Amino acid sequence: MNSFPKELVSFVRDQYGTKDFIPLHAPHFEGKEKEYLLDTIDSTFVSTVGAYVTQFEEKVVQYTGSKYAVATVNGTSALHVGLLVAGVQRDDEVITQSLTFVATCNAIRYCGAEPVFVDVERETLGMSPDSILDFLDRFAEMRDGLCWNKQTNRVIRACVPMHNFGHPVRIHDIQKICQNYNIQLVEDAAESLGSFYEKIHTGRFGSLAAISFNGNKIITTGGGGMIITDDEVIYKRVKHITTTAKVDHPWLYMHDDLGFNYRLPNLNAALGCAQMELLSNYVERKRALAERYANWFSDKGYKFILEPENTKANYWINAFLVNGREERDEILKYTNNNKVMTRPAWTPMHTLKMFKDNLRVDLTNTEWLESRLVNIPSSVI
Repeated sequence: MNSFPKELVSFVRDQYGTKDFIPLHAPHFEGKEKEYLLDTIDSTFVSTVGAYVTQFEEKVVQYTGSKYAVATVNGTSALHVGLLVAGVQRDDEVITQSLTFVATCNAIRYCGAEPVFVDVERETLGMSPDSILDFLDRFAEMRDGLCWNKQTNRVIRACVPMHNFGHPVRIHDIQKICQNYNIQLVEDAAESLGSFYEKIHTGRFGSLAAISFNGNKIITTGGGGMIITDDEVIYKRVKHITTTAKVDHPWLYMHDDLGFNYRLPNLNAALGCAQMELLSNYVERKRALAERYANWFSDKGYKFILEPENTKANYWINAFLVNGREERDEILKYTNNNKVMTRPAWTPMHTLKMFKDNLRVDLTNTEWLESRLVNIPSSVI
């Protein structure tokens, strides 16, 4: 083994100023989190009814520029409901990428639909518009205004690109393809709060988007998610069915549809409000950390992942590329054994037993990246 892993451990320790265990991404609290949480407890409104839920939604709307937001219990529930409201039905197909976290594909299956896999790009780490066109050229035909898969005779209802590690995909190109084929664009923006494509926040290009506030995200509510949209009809529908589809009434429990108990509790929202007040500062500090990483990697012989052209990334999780799987595994083993957490990319979805038989096109870039990518500590400093 060369000296690089040891040098990497030393550099990371210098950044975080500790000899203790360094996680990949830890939550960071330096604002009014305790104050707002105590206020929530004192109010006794700790569940889904409470002022902080609305305030949290308003803060996300203000930051992202979206017109509406609905807070949910986690990012997976946000994506699940978002797909349902976008019209995804049982036996539909949803285009997505194999290089993603499993929640993306789980949410599609929750709807009774099937993910179909296209490739990613090495530059953005996210969905490739060229691969989408390859898939559609081979399998799609338009019938009665809908996009059908002529091989499976299923409707290709939606497309879910994931902004991997906070780096925006070529979302304008994907948006145009979806419009041309009457496919609903639902963005998985779980990791990209604080990331912009051509000065527009991720999640603003499709019908709606799902954001995550899990404990390892750039800001956290412990567990939580959000749906953002510019469509009032979608907003009202999402808010209704995430609140068990309950009809307003002074005392009766009336429900007019199959609903979900997916609303975010006030306790979590209070934490989110305090974290949102720090978000802009966190983004800049994480970008500064990424710049230091980039400078350090400049003479190490490995490619550090930089934000794609025409974007501003939140650099949620920093990453670099090695020469192959064997070298990747050696670096992962050494760093983790020395209490500096590193991780590979997710195991590609098309290799998991739940999705191994799903339709796919060539996934060369997916497999190339998965065997070479290493994530490194990225907590706010």
